[in-house]
Amino acid sequence: MTLIECIPNFSETKETTLNAIINSIEQFDEVKVLDLHKDIDHNRSVITFIGNENIFKAAYEAIKTASELIDISKHQGKHPRIGSTDVLPFVALKDISEQELIKKVNDLAQKIAKELNIPIYLYEKSAIKENRKNLADIRNQEYLKEPDFGPKENLKAGKTAIGVRDILVAYNINLQTSDIKIANQIAKKIRESDGGLKNIKALGIMLKNRNLAQVSMNLTDYKVTNMEEVFHLVEKLAKENQVEILESELVGLSPKAAMGNMTAEDLKIFNFSEKKILGNNY
Repeated sequence: MTLIECIPNFSETKETTLNAIINSIEQFDEVKVLDLHKDIDHNRSVITFIGNENIFKAAYEAIKTASELIDISKHQGKHPRIGSTDVLPFVALKDISEQELIKKVNDLAQKIAKELNIPIYLYEKSAIKENRKNLADIRNQEYLKEPDFGPKENLKAGKTAIGVRDILVAYNINLQTSDIKIANQIAKKIRESDGGLKNIKALGIMLKNRNLAQVSMNLTDYKVTNMEEVFHLVEKLAKENQVEILESELVGLSPKAAMGNMTAEDLKIFNFSEKKILGNNY
């Protein structure tokens, strides 16, 4: 049976809005929501769901509901974003080729642009322009005048990046300090773009609600650099600043292998459960 994962990121944490989005997803047969992650400081939520071919209908309804209920022009939050549905990634899990998935995602992107009037940027493996493969490049060019599909602007819904990618592990480490400069310094030293670890994206974020500095990361290929390696390097750099790691956090799901040889307890993942392991849910 065809199995596809979809992991949309929404610029909202309001429970009523998220429930409406989840209901719009779960109305389709063989589509199942596996995880909801909310972060008030980021003002961002990640919903993970899997399904068969119906996943494209579910994704369409999710972004439609978000565009109706979330006004990006009034959004405030620490995480970079370009739209009410900021990013809509798809991962091929079973019985579908990457090229077939890219074609179907491209069709969905055009449908969303045409019917919902949302500017769409294709990224990662779906990218049709070289400078849009990396999501960070799209964010840094937030006011690009020419989307791949759709109008140039949608003041309420903003813009959305859509694409097929490999499994990504979103992993955050909270430091025992409120000094955002330390988190920024560590993020700069560990991210690949500044000469750090391969396949690591990182930035420092201040969690005002908890008065903590966070190193927020994406591991774009856990087979190259896993959570164990990231944890040890962040720990080392933190200690150089006389700071300890308080805890870490897994956003969405992750393969077990992404932890390396460490356990969730070793990694201080405070929100861990076996349901967070991709593969334990289907």
